[in-house]
Amino acid sequence: RIESNNPFAMQQMGRMCHKEGDYESAFEYLTKAAELGDVGAHYNLSFLYQHGEGVEKDEKKELYHLEVAAIAGHPNARHNVGAHELRNCRNDRAVKHFIIAANLGYDGAIQALKKCYAGGVVSKEDFAVALRAHQAA
Repeated sequence: RIESNNPFAMQQMGRMCHKEGDYESAFEYLTKAAELGDVGAHYNLSFLYQHGEGVEKDEKKELYHLEVAAIAGHPNARHNVGAHELRNCRNDRAVKHFIIAANLGYDGAIQALKKCYAGGVVSKEDFAVALRAHQAA
């Protein structure tokens, strides 16, 4: 399926290469899969850029790939964009990303929202709405 430019197969091959420590091949497969529109490939590329595996560490490229994946509906990516916003003290934006990720059923987003609620960043009402949406997902 890789020969036929199947983006999912390329993403899976990229993940397998990464697991085996072949970061350069992982980067090549994931880049091709991302170019063909595979959302998971964008998410995985963000980790390569975050950790400098097969590429130079690059926070801008890491965030770019996270945002592409998040916009396409990848819940983990949406959560990670929220975490990035939180680290940069953009609490309102972080909470919006966490709520979207929770609505997509991502458990980590609920945990992040709990911490934001405990810190006074999220209202009780917003947390309750996000929790109900998460449970329905």
